[in-house]
Amino acid sequence: MKRNKLNYLIGLTLFLMSIVFFCMQIVFLYINANFQVEYIDNRLFYIINMTLAICLLISIYFLIKQSKKLKVTYSIILIIFIVSQIIMVIISEQKISNMTSISPDFKHVFSIKENVKTGESLYYRSYYGILAKPKEKLPYHKVGNFKVEWIEKDIAAITYKTAEETIQQYIGTYGDRGDGVSYYYVGAEIHGVWSGENIEVVSNTEGISVTENGHKELFSWDSIEQFGTLAIVLKRENQAIWTIGLHTNFEVQSNSTKPAVGNISLYKATMSKIEPVRLHFKTSTQ
Repeated sequence: MKRNKLNYLIGLTLFLMSIVFFCMQIVFLYINANFQVEYIDNRLFYIINMTLAICLLISIYFLIKQSKKLKVTYSIILIIFIVSQIIMVIISEQKISNMTSISPDFKHVFSIKENVKTGESLYYRSYYGILAKPKEKLPYHKVGNFKVEWIEKDIAAITYKTAEETIQQYIGTYGDRGDGVSYYYVGAEIHGVWSGENIEVVSNTEGISVTENGHKELFSWDSIEQFGTLAIVLKRENQAIWTIGLHTNFEVQSNSTKPAVGNISLYKATMSKIEPVRLHFKTSTQ
């Protein structure tokens, strides 16, 4: 008796879950058609379809008494459906290639969708976890694969090569180090001298200079691109060289003569696997 009750509860739960997934897909199709909202990763649509079908089939096993022949029939239908969804995923990826990365604290999703035919890549801003809207087109067509590195828990850097053999970086930012209302310039906020192991960064009126192993390079302000309020990319001849991000412990002190509080992260623009370097404030500059 207890076993029958348990089977009923399991079956009912799975059946209700399948209804929830079905309703979710219907709502998604509506908002997709009317508000240009997409899943953060296009493959999610087919994964949810497969999950829905599995929940529905298992619920039938638990709720309805069936012959062995009928169970086999249901199983074959389920396998055919899942295979069809896998094929749809493959076809979809041949049209729109998805690059999705989740932040280390699982709070943010960085998403790039590339039109395979045209080579255009769009950055998508996530909403409510799995939903997203296109925000900006990447300025250059990539060649090869993207490389993603989370510089901080809310700063993602994507590095890629172009057909012109240049290296570019695009930064996704998902936070703020100020009051969340006012806009500020990262370069101005890090005014001063920052140091780390064999690396020094100086931000002053001339621009930002990076000294690595004794080699110094100055980047003027017109060759520095800001992303959100958390990161900047230092460029040479329209090619990304370094990215500087504000660490989570950094405190914005706009219009203040006080020394900077917190750390910054320095990340080199390269397709090789490297880690961002943590720098600490050393002294102010004139």
